[in-house]
Amino acid sequence: MTLFRDQHAVLSVSQMGEADRRAIAAGISGATLMENAGAAVARVILARWTQRPVAVLCGPGNNGGDGFVVARLLQEAGWPVRLSLLGKQSGLKGDAATMAARWQGSIEPLRSDSAVGAELVVDAIFGAGLNRDLDGPAAAALGAVAAPLVAVDVPSGLDGDTGSLRGPVPRAEATVTFCRAKPGHLLMPGRAHCGDLTVADIGIPDSVVAGLEPALYRNGPGAWGARYPWAGADDHKYARGHLIVAGGGVAASGAARLAARAGLRSGAGLVTLAVPPGALAVYASHLTSVMLRADTGPESFAAMIGERRVSALILGPGQGVGQGTRERVLAALATGKPAVLDADALTSFAESPEVLLEALHGGCVLTPHEGEFARLFHAEGSRLERAKEAAAACGATVVLKGPDTLVALADGTVIINDNAPPEMATAGSGDVLAGIAGGLLAQGTSPPLAAAMAVWLHGACGQQYGPGLIAEDLPEALPAVLRQLRMEEA
Repeated sequence: MTLFRDQHAVLSVSQMGEADRRAIAAGISGATLMENAGAAVARVILARWTQRPVAVLCGPGNNGGDGFVVARLLQEAGWPVRLSLLGKQSGLKGDAATMAARWQGSIEPLRSDSAVGAELVVDAIFGAGLNRDLDGPAAAALGAVAAPLVAVDVPSGLDGDTGSLRGPVPRAEATVTFCRAKPGHLLMPGRAHCGDLTVADIGIPDSVVAGLEPALYRNGPGAWGARYPWAGADDHKYARGHLIVAGGGVAASGAARLAARAGLRSGAGLVTLAVPPGALAVYASHLTSVMLRADTGPESFAAMIGERRVSALILGPGQGVGQGTRERVLAALATGKPAVLDADALTSFAESPEVLLEALHGGCVLTPHEGEFARLFHAEGSRLERAKEAAAACGATVVLKGPDTLVALADGTVIINDNAPPEMATAGSGDVLAGIAGGLLAQGTSPPLAAAMAVWLHGACGQQYGPGLIAEDLPEALPAVLRQLRMEEA
């Protein structure tokens, strides 16, 4: 997928294993990769903590081999290290056995008290490929941890492909993984157990990753490159696009106003709210830069959005559920213009989702939360699988909102967004997201990029504001976020 850069690819557990194999086949020894992995973990520890007693808990596989490297390097740096192993040293194979042989200290059996007295714990018991629940001595040892914990690859018991928890998974303060992140690092609840995530380069070439043809990416400015539609020196307002937002009645005017203001803040040259005649005065009392037009019915709305200079549409926020909204949505889709469909624009088709799905086109961005998603799609499986299936079924870009928002493309690509703080869970936040996406579409940004950019900017605005955030704050935080983004690209 050329829209997103392979440096920001997210690899499944099996893909990461294949990357290791291909790197070794290309001449990089497994021992070198393991040494580099352990060194990366040690660097994070040495940079973050002062010297203190550390317990390194090792498992019987390659994750444990990484742990032996960490223990040796910390010991060489003067740290008091206690190392415990699940199983016997004689049971270690390959590179893990090699690293264990280089360790000069004692090796204790892993027990429930292995981390007692430590002021830092390194969890190198199981990596992301564990396919059973955490139990036995591993669960007992990790359950007794009272000190900050650093996870090697993933906290033991965390499913690397789904982010689900297999047993009593510890909460790490920091996690160090290698080459690329895995879905479990970014998807909830796994993300909450990883703490600060470091993705370390251990020598696997980017060409190896590209050869795997990844279809998952971690969202962020680096993934889309310098493709934000910044205003040009000779631009005028119509060159920046005209966005129309469909508004509802007086009682629900806030949602559409939030979307409209966010559309302006994200760079659209003009934004017009199409609202019922009886609501014009209420909308006007709250707006200055956003224009207003009376929407007297589905026919007048269809004529309005069909005008040549209208470049993108938002339908749903505060629009109301019912036949009128359905007719306007179908009229919008019939124009073929880029459109964001949110909230009521989706729920209005709950009883006949096939009507909406058949009318959608590649220029659409759907932004459902879990409830709205379930009304339209009957996909099963993990959030990742369901979002992917939905986008393929409707041929549009689907943004499945949540603390780990997923942007799913019709071609099977999924972008995972992980920058939204918990303060974003507030009324109206989704309306602002729809507005940012609509503003980007109005400027000619492709739907996949507009969705990915909007979701990341939305989260960054939440981070910018912090505690006490309400939805009205999000559009006002956008200029500072955009200034920072532009500075970083310069």
